[in-house]
Amino acid sequence: MIPSGGGLFEVLANDTVVYSKKAEGRHAEEGEVLGLFSEAVGLEPAPRA
Repeated sequence: MIPSGGGLFEVLANDTVVYSKKAEGRHAEEGEVLGLFSEAVGLEPAPRA
């Protein structure tokens, strides 16, 4: 993770933005970032208990 300021929240996988709070104009929903990240790197997310 790379700290930033001003409320910026971005998640990158392999130098590609998979989620950007600024671009979406909203906070991510529960599990959304994990799903997008997993898809970007080709992994299946583990089932939640």
